[in-house]
Amino acid sequence: MADVNHTAFRPGTFLLVGIPGLEKFHLWISLPFFSMYIFALLGNLVLLFTIVREQSLHEPMYLFLSALTVADLLLSTTTVPRMLAIFWFRVGDISFGACIAQVFLIHFISNAESGILVAMAFDRYVAICNPLRYVTLLTHSVIWRLELAAVVRSFCIVLPIVFLLLRLSYCRNRVIPHSYCEHMGVARLACTSIKVNAVYGLTVVLLSAGIDVVFIAVSYGLILRAVFQLPSAGARRKAMSTCSSHLCIILLFYTPAFFSFFTHRFGGHSIPRHVHILLACLYVVVPPMLNPIIYGVNNKQIRETVMSMLSWMGSRRN
Repeated sequence: MADVNHTAFRPGTFLLVGIPGLEKFHLWISLPFFSMYIFALLGNLVLLFTIVREQSLHEPMYLFLSALTVADLLLSTTTVPRMLAIFWFRVGDISFGACIAQVFLIHFISNAESGILVAMAFDRYVAICNPLRYVTLLTHSVIWRLELAAVVRSFCIVLPIVFLLLRLSYCRNRVIPHSYCEHMGVARLACTSIKVNAVYGLTVVLLSAGIDVVFIAVSYGLILRAVFQLPSAGARRKAMSTCSSHLCIILLFYTPAFFSFFTHRFGGHSIPRHVHILLACLYVVVPPMLNPIIYGVNNKQIRETVMSMLSWMGSRRN
């Protein structure tokens, strides 16, 4: 322990470096990220306002969508502004407490969003496979309980990560080669063993997101079976159109998340570090940007409501 770099202590601040290896391109990289963040904010706020304001959209599918919209707003706002501060002003310092809080919020919101996607899959399953009981099964109280269950589950899963990070003794090296604080990125700065952190992080992914994906896959397997049993092609198209937006959002959420997680842990050095970090940065801004676009384009009811609101606002100005 003679080496000063291995003296155990809890640092006052960490230093986020952005995307390591691409520092000279940070300004150019910031432009698409800033644009995507603005689109994500505007799109999700418009979508949320539309659902809240329009009484006809107070149905289970849209209430779940509003919860997803709030999660997208929180996830992107928790990460992107600090990311842009690093890219624009090279302000990478973050206090130890703020870093731990960011770790908690990122993992908490992501896990809660996964739970909301499961609830949305259940909503589509009931709507298509058991339509006569749809209204009685998915009442407003049931919807709130499902959303609350997603939040409570996420809180219980993610809170131990905070204590696992607080128990560690950290070395003098305070540089995090990332654009935001995440669990294993912070844990790797510790002088003590992080085996428990690694095992718990892997267990969380396999037993929370993994089970969620299995549940969603089973739901859509049953949905597809029910759709193909419908008598007319028109009925089959209508049923699938109600699921297409949700399927797109599921792919947008889970594909980059699992790819980034498993390549980061098991990919070794086959994929450059800056590619890992860039993918992780895109994960927190691309799905929130595209989700309102996907629902706005694919969902006729939302599209018509937004257009009527815009025409009403235009007439008020005149």
